[in-house]
Amino acid sequence: MTQDMTSPSEPLDNEYTAEDIQVLGGREAVRRRPGMYIGSIDQRGLHHLVYEIVYNSIDEAMAGCCNKIVVTIQKDSAVRVEDNGRGIPIDIHPATNISAVETVMTTLHAGAKFGGHIYQVSGGLHGVGASVVNALSSWLKVNVRRDGKLYQQEYRQGIPQTEVTEIGQASDTGTTITFLADEGIFSTVNYDFNTVSECLREMAYLNKELEICLKDERKDNQKTFYFEGGITSFVRQLNRGRVVRHHHPIYISKMVNSTIVEAALQYNEGFTESTFSFANCVNTMDGGTHLTGFRSALTRVFNDYAHKNKLLREDEPNLVGDDVREGLTAIISVKLTEPQFEGQTKAKLGNSEVKSEVESVVSEGLSLYLEEHPDEAKRIIEKCITASKAREAARKARDLVIKRSSLDTSTLPGKLADCSEKEPSHCELYLVEGPSAGGSAKQGRNRRFQAILPLRGKIINVEKAPSDKTLSHEEIRAIITALGAGIDDEFDLSKLRYHRVILMTDADVDGSHIRTLLLTFFFRHMVKLINHGHLFIAQPPLYRIKTPKFQQWVYSEEEKGTVMRKLREAKKVEIQRYKGLGEMSAEQLWETTMDPATRTLLSVSIDDAARADHIFHMLMGNEVPPRKAFIQAHAKSVKNLDI
Repeated sequence: MTQDMTSPSEPLDNEYTAEDIQVLGGREAVRRRPGMYIGSIDQRGLHHLVYEIVYNSIDEAMAGCCNKIVVTIQKDSAVRVEDNGRGIPIDIHPATNISAVETVMTTLHAGAKFGGHIYQVSGGLHGVGASVVNALSSWLKVNVRRDGKLYQQEYRQGIPQTEVTEIGQASDTGTTITFLADEGIFSTVNYDFNTVSECLREMAYLNKELEICLKDERKDNQKTFYFEGGITSFVRQLNRGRVVRHHHPIYISKMVNSTIVEAALQYNEGFTESTFSFANCVNTMDGGTHLTGFRSALTRVFNDYAHKNKLLREDEPNLVGDDVREGLTAIISVKLTEPQFEGQTKAKLGNSEVKSEVESVVSEGLSLYLEEHPDEAKRIIEKCITASKAREAARKARDLVIKRSSLDTSTLPGKLADCSEKEPSHCELYLVEGPSAGGSAKQGRNRRFQAILPLRGKIINVEKAPSDKTLSHEEIRAIITALGAGIDDEFDLSKLRYHRVILMTDADVDGSHIRTLLLTFFFRHMVKLINHGHLFIAQPPLYRIKTPKFQQWVYSEEEKGTVMRKLREAKKVEIQRYKGLGEMSAEQLWETTMDPATRTLLSVSIDDAARADHIFHMLMGNEVPPRKAFIQAHAKSVKNLDI
């Protein structure tokens, strides 16, 4: 729901003086507005606390001073992060007149990451991470092993409770930070082992020969990650279960000026691109200059090689970016002294010099590989040429769709029931399974801000389809046209006509399949829609439980059991099962699924893009054995089984 801010409920005081200006200290600012620093106060933000402390240990690893990190989720949900780095200094800081460790743990923008003397490259929140975690924790304890001694300091909600105290001897060096997230700030203090595990796995891939161990004392679970191959191992993992064009990934690495550039790439027989970019171990979901440089090098080198070796005739057009990226799995990782990220979420790298540095390194390394591996080079180029032949048909379909997706409502799909509101931030579009449910949704909606687009049948599986077939599919074209923001690299969020795109399908097996097909489409072709929080899933009820004096909509089998136990004394209980949205009247659909005051919407987000890529390919790709294994492994957790 959105709150109307145009008319305040109480008259404002006309007096406005200097006394009205509040100055919040660092700790107070963080606790008052935690979302500004960690993104949210849900489970994702909770996990971010762990990552920020781990990033400090990763910085030690990137500096060559740490080769092991142990993360432990304790039984009381406190988290302990231990490394064998140099240990945070404990001597008095000249500017703050308190110990260096207390300065780092309590002062925003304090750290060794700014001058480039201690850390040439670093990740995390750049001097903010440790102090933010401290401020958002009920308690935190830091132990430093340094100079043969063990030191300790404790905090409560970011406030020191003790001085830095020597408590014993130490046989090695390093830092251990243990903290308990503040339940008064976070909506949940429940860490998901798999989510944390996948993030730590990613960090281990990006720092070869670094051992990262995750222990979960709540369930006696443990995983250890160590990859000698680094991002090459990462690419192999991403292509697991796929048919590849060349057996060994291409690996490129070089330092230019003070920037370390690493790239690993491998082609498979699929139609989608799976390229992930990182800057100082931070996942740049929206790419940036490093990704631009990588792609430019890829296109130029393949064209040069193809023409030089007569794989492309002189009269044939050059390969373009879409051609050379079809079926590509790649990791591009840069480590630089002063990263410039765009936005608080660090989703995009902005350093202009990095583009040319990456382009130079990748061009040189890729050219050398192609010359030394002519058989593999020919197989890769042949795939690119095949993609090029299909591109012209795809381009025509794409141009037609994008042309129709302008804001001129006369070109919108005929079956779209649009809303009257024109401000995108106030508008939402329901993608509804089937004409029957679409009819109920059209009748029951709030016409001012809710638009309805009924979908006929199951959309094409984009994981198995080339781009020309995807764009020629009628339902896909209707979605693209209705949203108005384009597709793939041409997708432009500023042109998005609805800032809430809501998938509303039946609560049965077919509905789940349609939802998965739609999610696959958005992940492969409009991932920014997900990354920027515009995609949602509606939650229609499974049952209506009714007695002469009572009625309740029930959204899960567990909830049904709870309600029925409460009603076991009732003499007459009517239970109605809703398998399809079309079984509900317009009024019922509004009340249960579309009314912002009562509905439940699930926000679609990507915590781990690499893992999401693997799961989408496994579920929707051509290879049956990995899909069968996945279904068997998760059979007990299935929620929509139509018997």
